[in-house]
Amino acid sequence: MLLGVFDGLPGLEEAFKAVYPKADVQRCIIHKVRNTLNRVRKKDQFEMAEDLKLIYRSPNKEIALEMFQQFESKWSRKYPREVQSWANELDVLLTFMDYPSSIRSVIYTTNAIERTIKEIRKRLKPMNSLNSLEAAEKVVYLTIQDFNEKWAGRKLRGFAEAQEALERMFEERYH
Repeated sequence: MLLGVFDGLPGLEEAFKAVYPKADVQRCIIHKVRNTLNRVRKKDQFEMAEDLKLIYRSPNKEIALEMFQQFESKWSRKYPREVQSWANELDVLLTFMDYPSSIRSVIYTTNAIERTIKEIRKRLKPMNSLNSLEAAEKVVYLTIQDFNEKWAGRKLRGFAEAQEALERMFEERYH
């Protein structure tokens, strides 16, 4: 395991690190942006979102850190808590920058997981009520099996070109 991507829910990262102590942790950028913008005045949301994009869409970590400094200078007086929150978590928010650029947009978010959960809910909802926990577990199991079959031969965007670099990272970390 090289990387775990989390939404910031307390305890998940610690549990992951207990099982995979050599793996990196990435905090979901999309969750962080949404949470930040929810605490910002409506009139500032678009502009702040654009400034945050300059950080996480930077071509490398060095430029991302420069963009964060500009973000911090611009917004810290008006939104000190929100900016400090980014400063405190910047290391786990920018972990994805240590990985090949071709996969960064896929690994900085938990969107794939959330999509799976959304599909499970969509299949459970029409059933209105299930007569047991086992019945619900079976629906979840079958839904995930269906996804596994659909996705088995599918490569996520950018992973083919990142494969050698990822294998090298894995070798360096675990051997």
